[in-house]
Amino acid sequence: MRKRRRKKISFILVLCVLAFLLGGILFKGAELLKQQSFEKPKEILKEYMSCIDAGDYEKMFSMLSAQSAEAIGEEAFIERNSNIYEGIGAKNIQIQIPEEQEEKDRVFYSCRMDTAAGEIRFENTASFIKEDSGYRLLWEDSLIFPQLGPEDKVQVLTEQAERGRILDRNGKVLAGKGVASSVGLVPGKMTDPESSIRSLAELLGMEEETIKEKLSASWVKEDSFVPIKTIAKEGMPDITDMLLGEAFAEEGSLQEALLQVSGVMITDVEIRSYPLGEAASHLVGYVQSVTAEDLEEHEGEGYSSGSVIGRSGAESLYEKELKGRDGHKILIKDETGENKALLAVSQVEDGQDIRLTIDAGLQEMLYRQFSEDKGCSVAVQPYTGEVLALISTPSYDNNDFILGMTDEQWQALNEDEQMPLYNRFRQTWCPGSVFKPVIGAIGLDLGAIDPEMDYGNEGTSWQKDPSWGEYQVTTLHAYEPVNLQNALIYSDNIYFAKAALRIGGEGLETGLKKLGFGEELPFDIVMTPSQYSNTEGIDGEIQLADSGYGQGQILINPLHLASLYTAFLNQGNVIKPCLLYKENPEPSVWLPQAFSRSATETILQGMTQVINDPNGTGYGIHREDVALAGKTGTAEIKASVEDTTGTELGWLAVFTSDPDAESPVLVVSMVEDVKERGGSGYVVDKVKGVLAEYFSS
Repeated sequence: MRKRRRKKISFILVLCVLAFLLGGILFKGAELLKQQSFEKPKEILKEYMSCIDAGDYEKMFSMLSAQSAEAIGEEAFIERNSNIYEGIGAKNIQIQIPEEQEEKDRVFYSCRMDTAAGEIRFENTASFIKEDSGYRLLWEDSLIFPQLGPEDKVQVLTEQAERGRILDRNGKVLAGKGVASSVGLVPGKMTDPESSIRSLAELLGMEEETIKEKLSASWVKEDSFVPIKTIAKEGMPDITDMLLGEAFAEEGSLQEALLQVSGVMITDVEIRSYPLGEAASHLVGYVQSVTAEDLEEHEGEGYSSGSVIGRSGAESLYEKELKGRDGHKILIKDETGENKALLAVSQVEDGQDIRLTIDAGLQEMLYRQFSEDKGCSVAVQPYTGEVLALISTPSYDNNDFILGMTDEQWQALNEDEQMPLYNRFRQTWCPGSVFKPVIGAIGLDLGAIDPEMDYGNEGTSWQKDPSWGEYQVTTLHAYEPVNLQNALIYSDNIYFAKAALRIGGEGLETGLKKLGFGEELPFDIVMTPSQYSNTEGIDGEIQLADSGYGQGQILINPLHLASLYTAFLNQGNVIKPCLLYKENPEPSVWLPQAFSRSATETILQGMTQVINDPNGTGYGIHREDVALAGKTGTAEIKASVEDTTGTELGWLAVFTSDPDAESPVLVVSMVEDVKERGGSGYVVDKVKGVLAEYFSS
């Protein structure tokens, strides 16, 4: 028993001795590794510099000698280094150390880094001291830049790049520099701060807490001008430095009321301005201040916290060209504020002006006519493809995004049943009878339609056979003979339903695919692709028949439709739409020989009669001085075949048919909810007013 106990005790003693020896070995090994890790000043310097890119200032501080660490302190060290390196946008820091160096406590090196002002290069020396744990860095300010002393500051001066303008084809400004009024408070001028804040919040539609937060910023002093809100500038003299009681403003104006508030000051401020406002908001878009997410997404592209970025429309589409690049200088200034050294400089590059094919006059004409309607319009120069106007109504004022909207304003825009933020010209819509010329041209080219053949007078309703059940194709007029030209003049649904059946489902699908259905329109602004079915194909005779007169599941983008109509003036070639202006534009063909020349001539004759024959559905827009052709359309929007409560879309596609016309133009307009308002006739009357103004100007 005792022998077993002695053996057990001996075994335990042996284990303890081994553990002690192993612990000593591990401790000495750790100390050795620790000394080795700090043994070579070159390696310490490389690791120190690599921490700058990573922003690991705490680790950098841990490499300092005891003397250096005590002299500056961790908090001051981190603040000094982070303010400088991050302030100048330092990144990609690289150092090179010559191999032939012999001094152990000094390392000579060359450094390069990328900054907001471009590349910085310099030669420098880092000094080290050997302490118990190995070599440690003797830190001083000159390690950041050789010329930098303890009392010096590194300053970044920014010269703001001027954002490029967006112009129309004639040089009229669609987006550019404007002037607004910055409303602010001077704390030392407020006789009763609480009262001033309360009154100002009420006048500007702001929360009092928001104003108080602005006033409590660390930089604010008694004589500081603290901007509170930017508002539209009223027609009044410059009132910079005008304070309480000095009233040059018009009686009853907002600015006059603001100036009655103790401590309020109003000054001019430069802003991005959109002269056409609501008339072109969906087209031009707007800019906003960059967010943290923007800076992360566009890292390295020259944006800073004070930049703006295009949020929608042309402002976003051509952001790269418009934005420009700010100029920067990185300076070392001494304690008196004098320049000590210029470290880097980059020249400012102003943004490019973007000139669009848009005709601002026509844009405004179309907007004025349709401003109260839910709809959209496009206008195109049919021989070059230049887009002259893109309208979505109702609209919003993009200037409001620049001045800043209240939560109430933003909510009202989003909850408006008219959906003013919705860009209708980018969507697809049921075309109704404006699609009949396209069906006619497809049928002619396939040999499915004989333009002279009389399809027979069916009255105003028809079905192929009893298998259609109660479903009937209806039309508004009975006439004779029922041939292609008359079918276009009277906009006969029955004729084109029969034509679609003759074409066949496969033939129609093939024809529409050839015309760009199901693919993206080749245009700078992304448009919703047009479709001929909600599924893979046209399903059944009724859907096929309905497709023949632009119903069924046919949906088309208005600009796509306008592009297809260019084929009737260009020997069957569909011209590619374009938005960037050129002095001498050459048309680019998107769909060569989409229709045969003979088919386009036949359809063009019919569309000419639609506008010029007294029986034509578009005769209301007929003019004696300008030759026009086109097609009207009314599309039924119903939940089902049996639905009798659905609404209607009204359409008109009209163009100058004379190739020698002085101002050739093709306009496609669509208005929602025209039922009980005259159908397509409502749209005809509106566009008639536009063309009267356009041709006279």
